[in-house]
Amino acid sequence: MRLSRRGLLRAGLAPAAATALGGLASGCAVPTGSTGRNMVLWYWDGGLGDTVLKRAEARYGGSVDLRPIKIGGYYRSKLITTMTGRAHVPDIAGLKGEDMASYLPNADQFVDLRTLGAEKYRAQYLSWKWDQGTADDGTMIGFPIDCGPVAHYYQYGVFQKAELPHEPDDVSRELNTWDRFFAAGEQLRKRIPGTYLLTDVNAVFENVVQQGSRRYVDKDRHFIGDQDHVRQAWALAVEAKRRKIVSDLVTGTPDQLSAIQDGKLPSQLNASWATNDLKSGVPKTKGRWRVAQMPVRPSNSGGSFLSVTKACREPEQAFQIITWILNAANQAQGFVDAGLFPSTPASYGLGQLREPDPFFGGQVTMDVFGPAAQRIAVAYNSPYDIALGQPLKDEIKNVGVLGKDPKKAWSDAMSKCRRIAQHLGVSH
Repeated sequence: MRLSRRGLLRAGLAPAAATALGGLASGCAVPTGSTGRNMVLWYWDGGLGDTVLKRAEARYGGSVDLRPIKIGGYYRSKLITTMTGRAHVPDIAGLKGEDMASYLPNADQFVDLRTLGAEKYRAQYLSWKWDQGTADDGTMIGFPIDCGPVAHYYQYGVFQKAELPHEPDDVSRELNTWDRFFAAGEQLRKRIPGTYLLTDVNAVFENVVQQGSRRYVDKDRHFIGDQDHVRQAWALAVEAKRRKIVSDLVTGTPDQLSAIQDGKLPSQLNASWATNDLKSGVPKTKGRWRVAQMPVRPSNSGGSFLSVTKACREPEQAFQIITWILNAANQAQGFVDAGLFPSTPASYGLGQLREPDPFFGGQVTMDVFGPAAQRIAVAYNSPYDIALGQPLKDEIKNVGVLGKDPKKAWSDAMSKCRRIAQHLGVSH
């Protein structure tokens, strides 16, 4: 199985995000990335749909030579290095959603999309997603590509055998609080011994935090990861462990995949893009799965943006290309091609997204993911969130996998957060 997008989000990002875009020189003119009629677009594998990019090359071929370039490896580092060196800078650059907060303090390195007429498109996009690409001073550097509404994936037959609600609407309605969700996990384990509702406690902790409107650092650069919204997420994760509804397996390992295939891990809270991970990772489970709303309210995991760099000679043309690539029809095609969940609600009713999915027993999964995407809370994303959230994620994992005492784990997490906050100049 390829490394999932969630795995990529978790892998090696904290140190990079901690210092934002430290290497970029502020206020300096960046030499052009295009020569003549070239329009260079940087993205990563799976960042945009191939069909739409080919159509864009054909559509704009009469005015510019659009050159999409897929950048491998650590995309963010390569983009920063290129911009710092002020040579071969792309005209249009993809910006990963998990990195967006670290680009915003250096918004002057990008064209403010408001100056190109972005505001007239605002109503066509999810408001919370639109806001994520906007700096505190109102400068807009990121135009929305996709998002990652999180839902409850479950195996229909296993839930039915455990005498749990098993039709999607019933699961959404009857498991709509964390307490009811945990109670379902207890019933599952009792009726089918050796079966767990979730792989690990992090699925609870991270999703509860993501459900709210606050994270780890506020707009005033204060650490708020020790406040009630995080404490509640921590307490719920500990409760999941105490009630024995989580396994001691590690996400993405062969043992976990075997447990999923065998129906021993018949449930997970995951983003819309995980549909592709299940299809490629455990293809023999085709037809067993259904999707329901997660408890309380949806969260979001992933989703990215396109920007116009100051290197671009023809920003108006670049913006025209961006808005076409990311219109509702093309975002629907991006979902078909690459599992990129549209940030344009008008896409959700289009025919190609209304097809029954055999992998999910013929369910039209858009009926779950579409409403979920529109209910996600708007939250402030600080450049320091990744660095200051990581100790909490590490320590709650120690509770879940190693059985570490929760009070000791919380204390250790706070100590690490204080040291990191002091290093970054974040008050606590």
